[in-house]
Amino acid sequence: MIKKIKSNNFLRAVSVLLLMSATVTTAQEKDNRFEVSKNLDIFNAVVKEMEMFYVDSVDVEKQVRIGINSMLGSLDPYTEYYPEQDMDVLKLMTTGEYGGIGSIISQRDGGVYINEPYAGMPAAKAGLRAGDHLLAIDDIDVTKKTTQEVSDLLKGQPNTKLKIKYQRPGVKKPKEVEVMRELVVIDQVTYYGMRNDSVGYIALKSFTDKSAQEVKQAFEDLKKNHGMKSLILDLRGNGGGLLDAAVQITNYFVPKGEVVLTTKGKIKQWDRTYRTANEPIDTVMPIAVLIDNNSASASEIVSGALQDLDRAVLVGQRTFGKGLVQSTRDIPYGGNVKVTISKYYIPSGRCIQAIDYAHKNADGSVGRIPDSLTTVFNTAKGRLVRDGGGVSPEFEVKAPKIPTMMYYMMGEYVVFDFVTEWMRDHKTIASADEFVFPEADYESFKTFVKGKDFKYDRQSEKVLKKLKEVAEFEGYMTDASAEYKALEAKLTPNLDRDLDRFRPELTRMIAAEIVKRYHFQRGEMIQNLKEDKVLDKAIEVLGDKSQYDEALRVKEIETPKDSDEKKESKEK
Repeated sequence: MIKKIKSNNFLRAVSVLLLMSATVTTAQEKDNRFEVSKNLDIFNAVVKEMEMFYVDSVDVEKQVRIGINSMLGSLDPYTEYYPEQDMDVLKLMTTGEYGGIGSIISQRDGGVYINEPYAGMPAAKAGLRAGDHLLAIDDIDVTKKTTQEVSDLLKGQPNTKLKIKYQRPGVKKPKEVEVMRELVVIDQVTYYGMRNDSVGYIALKSFTDKSAQEVKQAFEDLKKNHGMKSLILDLRGNGGGLLDAAVQITNYFVPKGEVVLTTKGKIKQWDRTYRTANEPIDTVMPIAVLIDNNSASASEIVSGALQDLDRAVLVGQRTFGKGLVQSTRDIPYGGNVKVTISKYYIPSGRCIQAIDYAHKNADGSVGRIPDSLTTVFNTAKGRLVRDGGGVSPEFEVKAPKIPTMMYYMMGEYVVFDFVTEWMRDHKTIASADEFVFPEADYESFKTFVKGKDFKYDRQSEKVLKKLKEVAEFEGYMTDASAEYKALEAKLTPNLDRDLDRFRPELTRMIAAEIVKRYHFQRGEMIQNLKEDKVLDKAIEVLGDKSQYDEALRVKEIETPKDSDEKKESKEK
């Protein structure tokens, strides 16, 4: 009897708590709805007041867009607003298609230039080259227009004509050409081929609605026609894209019915578990996935899922750490908002999100989750993996350090302009596989750079100056004068010295730019792979079965109970 009374009391207490919880939730929802309504009224009133009374004319659309972008930017970098006129940007991200001439353009020296035409696209077929200065489009002067304005003029419905007037470097008179716009389809598999007699290589630049099919076609061609026995999937620099494409590509290499990821967000009805829905194309071939700090989102789903399922080894550097999912929502007047709706969890149960956007510092910055706060999870076999910091490779190969000088070379178009001049004397070059930048021509490059009055990094000089000021203030400069002068001589930029010191790196950069001009992106890719330590390590691992198997061997096993408790704790 006493037990029954206690039980009834317990049930009453639980009922009261549940009722209180429901009441609090309902009150919070009402408060949120009121806050939304109140602040929309305030925003509406402010816009009207500014439009009516501000001393100068107000571009309402521009100001509202700035306000929206600022609001969304305070949340995370992936929640974005696309007005109707920018919907083609969103379409390009998801399909890799647009109507236009097929080229990258950039703004420099007060004008807009062709930066890179795509192979087989209208710009290339019309003879436009990197370095051409755009002067007019359909008799509209574009010499003072922005890159976006010129891009809008170049884009349009396929099978429509436009006239382009341009000035080619080294040619006295401007040229004019008629171009027929086409549906420009950007290949997501930028290059695939064999790296030796048995190792196939596929480079994927992004995840669109066509990426999975392109990967499948490349894989089947390499396996059936080139004797591929193992695969390298290169996801370096791949910032992600469509989640469904990532699931499809993972599905190619793991059995049907496997969990690839689970999404969890505020709206529980939208939570989903994504499983492989089709029969795979290969479940036994050894695979190495190349990753780096710029491999993000969908790239991390593929690499992380293949790691968690013990289906591949990863080679390179730790990935970016974007474990967030976005969805597009239609809004009035033809616009769209891409909003972060959930986090995703790969097969082991871990979320690889590395940045905590919900808790910002006082200055507005956000930091990465420290390794000490990450949790250990287990792969399908029981290998240990961690959450909260991207995906870490089994074989880490540090990224080569790029001299600061080279960033300035790229930013000021020094190498770009040298190659433009170099092409005048070289109508053709060898194939991308065989091309070698002539040693003698590097001397011409050095002369070209010196003639440009090229200035580069002065950070070390600034730091040295500050050091000197502090040393003088604290009275140490008299005793350390000789040492300071020796350090100053070593750290102060010296063009002649640095052109020789970084000759190998600069030669590779020049060669890649040259090959891209003649053989487009595919050629540039082939050239860059000639000296690639991450690729070399992947080939080594795939060629050594014992090394490959050792990487996938369980070295320490946690009990399922421990693992489940950690997952449950993390989800809470």
